[in-house]
Amino acid sequence: MERRTFIRNTAAASAGLLTCSSVGASLLEYKDAIIGHGSHKYKIDLNWGALNPNYYPVNDCHEMVQDSKGRILLLTNHTKNNIIVYDRSGKLLETWGTDYPGAHGLTLNVENGEDFLYISDNSRHEVIKTTIDGKVVQIFTYPKESGKYSAKEQYIPTETTIAENGDVYIADGYGTQYIMRYNAKGELLQTFGGKGDADHLFNNAHGICMDTRNGKNPELLITARQQNKLKRFTMDGEFIASIDLPGAFICRPVIKDDTIYLATIWSGDGSDGTGFISILDKDNKLISAPGGCKPVYGKNGLNPMFQSIKIFTHPHDVCVDEDDNLYVAQWNSGKTYPIKLNRI
Repeated sequence: MERRTFIRNTAAASAGLLTCSSVGASLLEYKDAIIGHGSHKYKIDLNWGALNPNYYPVNDCHEMVQDSKGRILLLTNHTKNNIIVYDRSGKLLETWGTDYPGAHGLTLNVENGEDFLYISDNSRHEVIKTTIDGKVVQIFTYPKESGKYSAKEQYIPTETTIAENGDVYIADGYGTQYIMRYNAKGELLQTFGGKGDADHLFNNAHGICMDTRNGKNPELLITARQQNKLKRFTMDGEFIASIDLPGAFICRPVIKDDTIYLATIWSGDGSDGTGFISILDKDNKLISAPGGCKPVYGKNGLNPMFQSIKIFTHPHDVCVDEDDNLYVAQWNSGKTYPIKLNRI
C-alpha cells in the first residue's frame, strides 16, 4: 500500500479512538478553559492533532512550524515519523522522516519561493537542510574548522535562524554554547558567544531567531534559558541588551507581527512540569502568560514568574497561525500530541 493511502486509511480508522482522555484524566477539568491575560487570552483545545500512537507515535514533540500552504509541521524524535504534517484543523495529511533520532530544532525558511526546513539533530551532531517533503539538500556538520571542538560529540545544535542574505546561524545550545554563522554555501564565517554568565555569553543558548520588528536593522534574539534571559545581538554577533524574564526558563523565540511568543519549559525554581507560555509585546514586556501567573512589573522589573494552572508539561515550542492561534509542542510529556490554544 502506498504511504499516503495508508495514512488516509489509518487516520480515518483512528479518528474515533482518541478523546480528551488521551491527554490524561487530570486535564479534563480544563477542557475549553480560558487562559492568558489582557489582550492575549485563549480557549484550550486538548484534542487537536491527537492520533493513534500505534501508527503515528511521538516521543518528545520538540517544535512546530507552519509552511507556505498553511500546513502545520510537527517535529518529533520518534524515528517512525520524525515529521507529522497536519492541516489547521488537526487532520493528518502525511508523515515522513526516519533518520533523525535527535530531532530537536525545526526552522522553516522560504528561499526563491520554495519552502525549506532546517532540522537540528542532537544525536547526529549536525543540522540538515531539507525540502518541505524531506529531501536532503545540505548538511552542516560539526564545525571542526572553528577550533572550538576536538570531537563532534561536543557539538549539540539546538536551533537555527536564517538571515535575508542567506547566512545561517546555528545555536549550539546543548554543547559549548557558541553561535556558528555560515554563508548559504555552508562556509563558516564567524563564531561568537560561548558558555558563561557574562552578557555576551550563554548558559543554554537554546533558541535563536531573527528580529526584524524595528524595520531598520535586524537583530538576533538568542535564548539564555538557564539565566532566564532573552539576549539581543547584532547580526555580526555584538551584544546589545538582555530581556530579563525571572522565573521563566524559555525555549526559542517565535515572532509574529510585533509580538514574541516563547514556550516556557519550566518556571519558578525550575521544577519539572511547571511550564507555561510567555508572550511579549513590541517593547519586549511580558503581557500574557497562558498557564502562568499574571505578569506584574515592579520597581525592580518583572516579578518572578511561576505556573498557576496545570495545563502544560514542559512546553517546548509555540507555532502561531495567521489568526494568532497557538499550537504548543511539549517535551517529556508522556508522548502526548500538541495542545492548541484558540485566540479569543
